[in-house]
Parts: sequence; structure tokens; C-alpha cells
Amino acid sequence: MRKRSLSIAAAVATVLTGYVALTQGPASAADGLLSANRPATASSIESAAFPASNAVDGNPGTRWSSAFSDPQWLQVDLGATATLSSVVLDWEAAYSRTFNLQTSANGTSWTTVKADVAGTGGRQTVAVTGSGRYVRLQSTARATQWGVSLAEFEVYGSGGGTAPPPTIPPGAVRVAEFLADCPFSHRLPDDPIVFPNMPGASHMHSFFGSTVTNANSTVDDLFNANSNCNPSIDKSSYWIPTFYNGNTPVEPTTGIFYYLGEGVRDDLIAQTQPLPFGLRIVAGNAKATGPADASNSRWSCLHAGHVGSSHNFVECPAGTMLESYLDFPQCWNGRDLDSPDHKSHMAYPVNAACPATHPVVVPKLRQVMRYPVSGSTANFRLASGNGYSMHGDFFNAWPVEEMARRVNDCIRIIVKCGTNGRP
Repeated sequence: MRKRSLSIAAAVATVLTGYVALTQGPASAADGLLSANRPATASSIESAAFPASNAVDGNPGTRWSSAFSDPQWLQVDLGATATLSSVVLDWEAAYSRTFNLQTSANGTSWTTVKADVAGTGGRQTVAVTGSGRYVRLQSTARATQWGVSLAEFEVYGSGGGTAPPPTIPPGAVRVAEFLADCPFSHRLPDDPIVFPNMPGASHMHSFFGSTVTNANSTVDDLFNANSNCNPSIDKSSYWIPTFYNGNTPVEPTTGIFYYLGEGVRDDLIAQTQPLPFGLRIVAGNAKATGPADASNSRWSCLHAGHVGSSHNFVECPAGTMLESYLDFPQCWNGRDLDSPDHKSHMAYPVNAACPATHPVVVPKLRQVMRYPVSGSTANFRLASGNGYSMHGDFFNAWPVEEMARRVNDCIRIIVKCGTNGRP
């Protein structure tokens, strides 16, 4: 079994132009990082979870990983000619034993400027003297049976292209938000996070988004299947315990999944990272024995705010609907896509900041369900128990590029976007 840390989608690379002389040495602190969030491409990827863009996203918890063969390459487009001072390779456990550094002025014709560099694993710095637009790492021999994998591919120097910051449209609502509207899809007593590959092992769940989710689902299964979400590019799966009125299942009129920046300071919102591809999170407490165990979920009534909210079911006036709200944690440990309890790799903010153990700010998922019921709550129950046992599961299968765009264009600049990821 593969024993490498799994994190998220992989990153990066493209090519540097001009003549470059390279020697071992540290990066100059006075030089700028030119490759951050620049277009990156690669010869191959291990899976959709490890794209080239991960190597230039500034997040050490994500990585690019190649197919399990030689040779492989990763290249980054700096946007314009730059004067280079160093290249830093932050290798994952599967590193390159030998590699070349190549440059190009046009991304087509390549010159090898440093041949047969010995890979060291870990963080490796190569000093560079020269200029160019494109830089390519060409791995000629893998050090392990796996592919080659980089957490970060950093090019330092001066010049290059400057990516313009996202424009805040006139009249934009200054709320950090984008969303997916996903109707009910199907019911199964399955849970591919808590009980993977164990059909029927769970209480009844109602599924939203991906139309194929079952006990055996993997992120690739979700990514390659249909979704009923608006937008349909959201291939994620969301599920909750089925709601019953007596013995009759009642499904929400829709499931609305908000991705929010709220919960941390504005300066930390600006540092929000995309939710990693394949991330799994469970929020809420399916085993709650009382309202005090349900601090992140609440029930209320649509268009009847005077009723107030509670961790247990509330009685809603005729003509209204029962609502459920559940907030997921937004601080990630930067390393794990899941954890044994499906919660420990994530944390909630403390004093509007993420704790040191979970330093990576990601969008906060808020799950909102609206049930077409009102009146007495005597016969209301969830498949998991009372109202305070409400919980939610999230299996992220957003395309990496679309998640990154929404985080950049909506969350970081604090703009309210619709289902299309636009203001």
C-alpha cells in the first residue's frame, strides 16, 4: 500500500527562458517569488487530486504528482522575461533522483542549462544566473517506485509578469461567498466516509450533488459522474441523516451549500486557500445525547424569525418551513484529506483566527436545508435521533481550477458570488 502523505491537488510548472548557469546555494532574500499562482503544466498527473497547479499555489499541504514512469516534467510560465536568482524544489517523499533544468523563450524550443542534477529530497535550492520566461524541471530518473512529486516549485528573481488582482465590480455585495444549490438525489443506508466499502452499515442518509454516491465511492468516482448541483461542475457529494415525520421520510425542498469567508479576520480571508480535492469532512454530532452536544447546528423557521433558533426541532407556524443550519470547520491542518474520526484534520477558528495546529484557512461550508413541514414537532426525528443529532458529510470533488477561481474571485476579495462563481 502506498505510504505517502496524501494532501491535495498537485501543482506546477512550466519553463524558463534564456541561458541559465546554476550552482548550489541559498535563495536571495531580496528577490521576489515569481512563480506563485502562475500557469503550470506537467507531463502527467497521478490523478485529478494532484494537478500541476498545486506546485505553485503556495500551500505546502498540496502537491503535484506524476505518473509512475520516467521521464516526467513540470513547467511554469512566469508571464514575461524575468531575471532569475534561484529555483527551490520542495520535494514530497517521492522525489527525483536525477533531473535537468531547462529554459525556453516560447515554451516550445528548450535548452538544457543544467544536466544531471542530483535530487536530494526535502527542500532543495539551486542558484540560477540568467533570464527567461519559462522554467522546466525535467525528471530523468525517479528515486522511488512512485512518480515524482513536488509540494512547491519556486522560482525567485525579479521581473516576470504580474497577475492583476481580481477587480471588485461596481455595486458588488461585500460578503465573501459563493454557493452550490443541490437538490435531493437519493437515499441509502451508506456512508463512504465513516463506513467505506460497507454497504448498509449506516443509518439512512439523504444524498445531494453527485448522483452515484454509495458506500464504495471514491473521489474519482464522483469526479467522473453526474451531479444535480447548480453549478453542475460541482461533482461533490453532500449527505445528511434522513428526516422523518413519523415513519414517512421528508426531503428538503433543496440543499443549499454556501462557501463563506466569515469566521476569521479580513486579513486571513485574503489568505484563504481552496478546499483540497478529495477532502472529506464530517460536521455535527450524530451521537449527541442532548442540545449541548450540537454547538454547530441549529433549527429555525423560514420567514418566522420571531420563533428563534434551537439545537433541537422548533415548532414553525403554518405556511412556513423548518430550516436546518450546519457550519463546517474552516481551518485545515494542511496535510490530511481525512482523519480517523473524520474531524481531527479540521478545526474551527478561535478568536477569528485558525489555531497553530490547523493553520490553513479554507472556505467555511454552511449547509442549509429547508423542509416542507410545520406545526407540532412530536413526530419529527432524524435517522440518527433527535434534532440535535443533525450532522453533515462533505466529500469534495470540485474541479481544482473552478474551486481555485471561486476562492480567488469571491472569497479573498470579499465579494458575494452566485452559483456561477461570479458577482
